[in-house]
Amino acid sequence: MNSIDWATSGVVAAGVAVMTGILLLNARRKRKRGEPAPKDNRGLLEAHVGFFRALSAEEKDRFAARVDDFLREFRVHGVQIGLEDVDRVLVGASAVIPVFGYKEWSYNNLTDVLLYEGAFDQQHFAGPDNRANVLGMVGSGAMERVMILSRPSLRSGYDSVHSTANTGVHEFVHLIDKSDGAVDGIPESLLGHSVDAWTHLLQTYLHALRSGHTDINRYAATNEAEFLAVVSEYFFKRPDLMETRHPDLYAMLSHIFQQRPKLDPRAAEPGHASHPEADPI
Repeated sequence: MNSIDWATSGVVAAGVAVMTGILLLNARRKRKRGEPAPKDNRGLLEAHVGFFRALSAEEKDRFAARVDDFLREFRVHGVQIGLEDVDRVLVGASAVIPVFGYKEWSYNNLTDVLLYEGAFDQQHFAGPDNRANVLGMVGSGAMERVMILSRPSLRSGYDSVHSTANTGVHEFVHLIDKSDGAVDGIPESLLGHSVDAWTHLLQTYLHALRSGHTDINRYAATNEAEFLAVVSEYFFKRPDLMETRHPDLYAMLSHIFQQRPKLDPRAAEPGHASHPEADPI
């Protein structure tokens, strides 16, 4: 889950919250499958997704095809907002980025992705109000197999080429973590025989985070699951910085995801700052 502090003067009635939850559940049942990617899939990826821009021509072909496959298989809904092509493509990119090193990966624990106009309340899926502080979450209970994202947060993860934050990737890493039955920061299905090595590294970094001795977003100190999701954002957004500042963590994440991501070419352009901006929590 990704959270921020949120306060507005608006008040959302409890009845609206309940009806919103019903709307989300009904939206899941409208279609059995998703829809093809937008016709300008590649153009939108090139314009908005730094990970895609850094790929070779052959890799771009594979990535665009996998985004199309994802959008055909899973449903993406706008909740009381008009869904745009870029939104669907960014959801698809967020799903493909962390598993691009695995040709056969399938999200067996997902059916729908829901986009909200802003942050939302975790309990009632309503917002904004003084409880609406969630930017993304993987559902459970009645919302099992559903991912919920704030559209502005999804987009902002791709707008900044220097930030280490990406809410979409964050939530799909949670979903990958959940594939072994528990969201616990130990993705056993990807670790193989490296569970002990990862667990040791994770605890070492959590201690450093809680002592304030690292540049990693402090939200990663929340628990093991959030640590995995936050450092994965960092790994895919600013691999250059992670490899330099945290080579042991970079090497382990390269093993977990079977990738060595390249820096977005736009982040390396002359005149751009070499350090990421502050990451929102």
